[in-house]
Amino acid sequence: MKKIALSLATIGAIALPIIALAQIGGPTPKLDIDLTTFGLNIANAAWIIFTIIAVVMFVVAGVLFLTARGNPEQVQQARNAFLWGVVGVVVAILAFTIITLVTRVVSTGQ
Repeated sequence: MKKIALSLATIGAIALPIIALAQIGGPTPKLDIDLTTFGLNIANAAWIIFTIIAVVMFVVAGVLFLTARGNPEQVQQARNAFLWGVVGVVVAILAFTIITLVTRVVSTGQ
């Protein structure tokens, strides 16, 4: 119940200036949102975050290889970390490619 009240209070606080301007007759804020640009901005931010995570993952895999000292279990753990890092990179590249293709089709109207 507290979450609902908090959510309604937050929405009310955000909407209050817009409602007040509408009642006064003052200039209403113009929301010029281009969904294609918005989507690309989110994708670019996600790409930057992913790149940081991928670099950290490969560094961790490298440290695991260096600290394994020939122990087969630790070497296998390091190989798995590297393999999942590569899988993550491939999935992220495919996701970014799909996002780019969809935004280009939407923006050109084809």
